[in-house]
Amino acid sequence: MKQNTMFPNLIQKFITDEEVATLTELIGYEDTTRKLTVGKLIEYLVTAAASEWKGYRHCGDVGTSAGLADVDHSTISKKMKELDYQLMKKAFALVVGKCNRATRCALKIPNRLLLVDSTTITVGKNRLPWSHYHGERSGIKLHVSYTPETNMPLDVVETTGLVHGGPVGERLADRRFILVQDRAYFNIKHIDRFVSDYQDFVIRVKESIELSTVKSLQRLPEKVSNVTRDFTCRLGTPQSRSTKRPRMVFFTDHEGREIRGRHQSSQPVS
Repeated sequence: MKQNTMFPNLIQKFITDEEVATLTELIGYEDTTRKLTVGKLIEYLVTAAASEWKGYRHCGDVGTSAGLADVDHSTISKKMKELDYQLMKKAFALVVGKCNRATRCALKIPNRLLLVDSTTITVGKNRLPWSHYHGERSGIKLHVSYTPETNMPLDVVETTGLVHGGPVGERLADRRFILVQDRAYFNIKHIDRFVSDYQDFVIRVKESIELSTVKSLQRLPEKVSNVTRDFTCRLGTPQSRSTKRPRMVFFTDHEGREIRGRHQSSQPVS
């Protein structure tokens, strides 16, 4: 079969051998394997993900046909077991960071969206005994900030499955973007900090949150708009109430259900 080296060569343009060496030194990992270095392993993993290879044995069988080094599947398995996941995480952040910077320079678009959400990955409790989730399951949670313009993650924070999203959502904030989060990340203190830090955001608010000292905003008439209310207010009970007055917007979705969200931005809502 004719070798196709285009994809491995493309990977090498995103992360060089020198950058891999710097990352391994940063976390204190000694890369002693000559045949399957960390750099070559990254090429295998990325190519395997893109090609949907089924496992290590599949990688060993077809790797050379994709332009990769000739490596036995047992060598790949052994390398994966001994490798610190922090190294792969830093390599991922490096590649994503390069893609995002290039895209930002090309688009030159201000006030882009940064979407934040999480997903929980569960396994049997014996596989991850340090991360019990529910019943007979253990789990980890990945909190991801995602930019639609690049169609790629900007940052990923991993936690155990039972960690609440609120504190993590604040860590994923970025003032270059309009932060978009669901109500799982809602927190009154975080809202106050976002306003103080001039972080634009749109966050859904829980139905149980108390609204007080409501002041309606004057809006230009719109012929077609699903916005039903637009005002500033404080939120929470007297024991725990926001100090700032961000904007609250009520609107209806495509099924006519009313949704309310906390909004802080210089951009109008229509």
